[in-house]
Amino acid sequence: MTQAPVRTRTDRRRHDREIVALAVPAFGALVAEPLFVMADSAIVGHLGTAQLAGLGIASALLTTAVSVFVFLAYATTAAVSRRVGAGDLQAAIRQGMDGIWLALLLGAAVIAVVLPTAPSLVELFGASDTAAPYATTYLRISALGIPAMLVVLASTGVLRGLQNTRTPLYVAVAGFIANAVLNVVLVYGAGLGIAGSAWGTVIAQCGMAAVYLWVVIRGARRHGASLRPDLAGIRASAQAGMPLLVRTLSLRAILMIATAVAARLGDADIAAHQIVLSLWSLLAFALDAIAIAGQAIIGRYLGADDAQGARDACRRMVEWGVAVGVVLGLIVVLSRPAFLPLFTSDSTVKDAALPALMIVAVAQPICGVVYVLDGVLMGAGDGPYLAWAMLLTLAVFTPAALLVPTFGGGLTALWAAMTLMMAMRLVTLWLRTRSGRWIVTGATR
Repeated sequence: MTQAPVRTRTDRRRHDREIVALAVPAFGALVAEPLFVMADSAIVGHLGTAQLAGLGIASALLTTAVSVFVFLAYATTAAVSRRVGAGDLQAAIRQGMDGIWLALLLGAAVIAVVLPTAPSLVELFGASDTAAPYATTYLRISALGIPAMLVVLASTGVLRGLQNTRTPLYVAVAGFIANAVLNVVLVYGAGLGIAGSAWGTVIAQCGMAAVYLWVVIRGARRHGASLRPDLAGIRASAQAGMPLLVRTLSLRAILMIATAVAARLGDADIAAHQIVLSLWSLLAFALDAIAIAGQAIIGRYLGADDAQGARDACRRMVEWGVAVGVVLGLIVVLSRPAFLPLFTSDSTVKDAALPALMIVAVAQPICGVVYVLDGVLMGAGDGPYLAWAMLLTLAVFTPAALLVPTFGGGLTALWAAMTLMMAMRLVTLWLRTRSGRWIVTGATR
């Protein structure tokens, strides 16, 4: 009678240690990534308004291009962690190398598209005549670093699958520091202007990719894994990533629709929306860190044929998601008076943002569970379901959002629609998790 509670407490502590050990470094690495753009903006901003505007347009294009391929990290994490759970480190690293080769091929394809079309892409984003040349210059130079950025994504997935989130943290911090120093030296010291900022970022990204490759290649040699490209393995990596690509594109579509609707509501509402969205994105980093831990842990349990361990880990991570969501919601509520003045002094913008921030705060526990279950299903390699679930969510969200200008409610109604979107994701993910169909054990799904 007394043994079960003790065993339960022991299991919970073990899961907690695993989650913390993986999630905390992952959170640090996630936060370090947007600092690249912030550093570039701070340095280029002193060159002039046109240069800063050009950087903003080019960065938006680059961020979109790279975020589309985030499946390189997610799919690789799931595949590698399964093989780690099965005790086959050689196959795990071989799987990771397939993902890295796929990243290089995709990076080369993106360069081939972006270099000749850069002026047209900049014009499509509505760049002014003064900002367009700077945006084109930055975009063309930075595009040369896209293969390195995609290698970083795939290599991060390899290390996460190997239950190592500390190395990505160290590399991200070192990359941020190198990027900032190189930007200052090349922009002002060498007098290269915005081109110097782009070259500094490319060099830093290539340096990060080189460190990752060194780590992965060293592991491959230690375990006797081949480094040569394997067409069948690369094809398998691409097939595993396609459903996650659909999921990511659907999510990007939701965010674009929300921004487009906010723009139709008026200048104050779109300004307030950008403030709320920036906070929402920042909170997502904390929740995504738990999801990353979930990908690695769930994949390892399933690879080890431990279905019950996967269920227990999932349950504990859901508890973490709820708890962290509640804490984040309370922080949003308490910090509202201090947060808004950091972005605007316009009382109209503040009035539009305040109720929307309250909705964001209330929704955080829902977001916490959504991110966790999303990570669990990714770790299980359940990409096709995630793709269909997100397409269904997009179908529900789109009419709800588009009707906001017609029926009124302003930004508050729009963020209510965003919460409806998260609630829809919660329902679809919870139903799948409860069904147990995601639990497929073995080294491969």
